[in-house]
Amino acid sequence: MQPLEKLLYSIEPIVSLNKDEITTLCSVLSLLSLKRDEYLLAEGQVCDFIGFVNTGVLIYFKTKESGDEVTTDFAFEGDWVNVNLSRLANVPSTLSIRAIEECEVVMLKQKDLNDLYQRIPKLERLGRILTEQAYINIVDQTVELQIHSAKERYENLLKRHPKLLQKVPLYHIANYLGIAPKSLSRIRKEIFE
Repeated sequence: MQPLEKLLYSIEPIVSLNKDEITTLCSVLSLLSLKRDEYLLAEGQVCDFIGFVNTGVLIYFKTKESGDEVTTDFAFEGDWVNVNLSRLANVPSTLSIRAIEECEVVMLKQKDLNDLYQRIPKLERLGRILTEQAYINIVDQTVELQIHSAKERYENLLKRHPKLLQKVPLYHIANYLGIAPKSLSRIRKEIFE
């Protein structure tokens, strides 16, 4: 599948674009290749894009004053990636986004997105739905962190992302779950025995 085909295939269930609209959309898209550990967005930068992960895995994280990183989310192939608060409010991001393996990201600049909303009104519907989905994910994540045990959070994460263990180092998973790597090892042992 060609790089832009994955993106078009992913939006097809939400909005149907004709050939001219597809051509207009594709004319403002660019393809960005990231090496492992390369940043898509650094904390303090304004997120002026929305990206579609064509291949690879990225992590969202916050760097604490101690220098430690706290993994807050993942972006896998087929996911949309950006920091909505920064992008929508045009303020510096409090999070960074970094590739944890080689990635290919289809990029759409915010200024081009705003123009597309005018030129292709049905894309505004797509933007609304993607933003609603991002909001739902944040609410789910917040509830999960407050209510579920670490084991339940880990099991839910594996259900949502079955290839997680092949793609993401265990220390990022433990960090995301808010537990020590030793605790994750114990949980994994319980589950897989």
